[in-house]
Amino acid sequence: MTTTLTHADPQVDAVRSFNRFYTRVIGVLQDGLLHTPYTLTEARVIFELAQRDRAEVTTLRRDLGLDAGYLSRILAQFETAGLIIRERSATDARRQLVALTDAGREVWRDLDRRSADEVAVLLRRLGDVERQRLLGAMDSIARLLSASESQRAPLVALRPPLPGELGWMVQRHGELYEQAHGWDARFEAMVAAVVADFGAGHDPAREAAWIADIDGCPVGSVLCVRRDDETAQLRVLLVEPATRGMGLGTRLVDECLRFARRAGYRRIVLATYSAMVEARRIYDRAGFTVTSATPVRHFGQDLVEEEWSREL
Repeated sequence: MTTTLTHADPQVDAVRSFNRFYTRVIGVLQDGLLHTPYTLTEARVIFELAQRDRAEVTTLRRDLGLDAGYLSRILAQFETAGLIIRERSATDARRQLVALTDAGREVWRDLDRRSADEVAVLLRRLGDVERQRLLGAMDSIARLLSASESQRAPLVALRPPLPGELGWMVQRHGELYEQAHGWDARFEAMVAAVVADFGAGHDPAREAAWIADIDGCPVGSVLCVRRDDETAQLRVLLVEPATRGMGLGTRLVDECLRFARRAGYRRIVLATYSAMVEARRIYDRAGFTVTSATPVRHFGQDLVEEEWSREL
């Protein structure tokens, strides 16, 4: 059910407040965009023309959502300044084509460089994790407000855990394994001990954690930790059920393997259970083989504990 909003709704105010903030951040309130003589709309017209050899004016107007008279005035100014040329279509004289001149493309290159430089300045204020969060949030806004949202691929990222996400790893392991396999709280306690040991003091050169992130939300995790000087151990691999089939488990395992090689390990091991059918497929595809299998009674269930390994 969709709630009907009025102009006085706090959610409306929140979006308007964000719009005011962001337009100030990117400088579109200045007389000239990026310290140039061009407005935001004029710069966007130049950008669109730069993406194609020539464009039909009607197509350009439709793509930009501009009023016909407003676009006509902009194009007249550009033609006077020598930035564009206009001609009739060879197949339909009623249609007008427009293209950038060499001078127009030079203006586009200058605008493009200035824009990239300004964004780089903004991003340099943020750390790697903060940048991923920003990009995920921006992609979410674009997808949610797009008429073709269902056709847009989600933004997937592997990144270090943010504050609180080590706890998320423990919580989701406990919840999902109880739901899927009936494992009791002792499993969650075991995961908590592994994660707490990592968080309490790991060597970043030889141990690492990754969160699989879709649109800024955690949906998977894995750890690579030291077993001994020559052996790494893959631990607590998790992928949210709703995102399985997207290859996230494989990506997490591959990232763990790459890190282990760079860290100087010669082999990598992991422990799992025969009931973990989907995870075992991922390990098999990644080149792991079973080195031992032992019947055990763990987490309130009769299980077969397995150790897998592979050379790096």
